[in-house]
Amino acid sequence: MYRAILFIRSFIFMLLMIAITVIWSPISMLFAFLPYNQRYYITARWNVFVVWAARVVCGIRYEFKGYENLPDAPAIILSKHQSAWETIFLLMATPRPLVFVFKKEITYIPFFGWAISMLRMIPIDRKKGKDAFAQVVSTGKKRLADGQWIIMFPEGTRIPVGKKGSYKGGGARLAVETNTPVVPIALNSGECWPKNSFIKKPGLITVSVGKPISPDGCTAAELMQKVETWIEAEMRVISPDVYKSEQK
Repeated sequence: MYRAILFIRSFIFMLLMIAITVIWSPISMLFAFLPYNQRYYITARWNVFVVWAARVVCGIRYEFKGYENLPDAPAIILSKHQSAWETIFLLMATPRPLVFVFKKEITYIPFFGWAISMLRMIPIDRKKGKDAFAQVVSTGKKRLADGQWIIMFPEGTRIPVGKKGSYKGGGARLAVETNTPVVPIALNSGECWPKNSFIKKPGLITVSVGKPISPDGCTAAELMQKVETWIEAEMRVISPDVYKSEQK
């Protein structure tokens, strides 16, 4: 019976997501003429609704630890990635507009991709390798200078709860090349919104923000190691039950 209730709640949530996407994307595009910050705010109301619907319908609550660690200065956010939830939540919850680095195919998605194309993101063609990263650096410098933050997921893809992916150095390389501090984020969203799962589970998602890490005197590899060490240690703080087998 409990599984059936979760299915029904998840189905209602999915319908609400589809409905608000179809409704809000054209509305967002109607305001394309507005200044960027206003356009960003209006588009991000979609994110606010989805996070609210996840709480009301599916029982997914959240707490935001270390919010005071977010600097009033250019920054590159390097976050744990377990779920689609954080891509929705972080865009609406940070004090500065976020610029995601993602594969360009996302911009082709009807409604969602069209709306996100207006937000100065950095879509890349991963097949281009070094040229793709050069584009990230070039565009990233402009976005940072304009007051936006860049967010990247070092593990590259959503990682199952309790697992650790291979931390890739792109975000750290960008930080070193632009001399921009990185802000690590640990979170356990996969416990409520699992990867590749239709069923959403009620619970509390903890988003924990670490103190900015300066790239001064660091190689990209050294900087990424600092980020990885902090995130993985913090994961064991916010999800102790998941990692308790390590303590035996």
